[in-house]
Amino acid sequence: MLLVIDNYDSFTYNLVQYFGELGADPQVKRNDAITPEEVEKMRPSKIVISPGPGTPADAGISMELIRRFGAKVPLLGVCLGHQCIGE
Repeated sequence: MLLVIDNYDSFTYNLVQYFGELGADPQVKRNDAITPEEVEKMRPSKIVISPGPGTPADAGISMELIRRFGAKVPLLGVCLGHQCIGE
């Protein structure tokens, strides 16, 4: 399952549409509407951290997900998500 963390950016749903066109069935969760424990229970095979306003400090659980899952699950960060991975 592909999990997309939405950092409150309208481009997130462009990404979701593209992933769907490629055969994925992405699940979208807002960065403040899910906990790392809930993500663990979902057992995602891939995680995408979306664009959004602000800095990595403003990206809700994005940084914690990178710390917890970065060595176990493939991650893709776009714009703010990429900044979070680089932080």
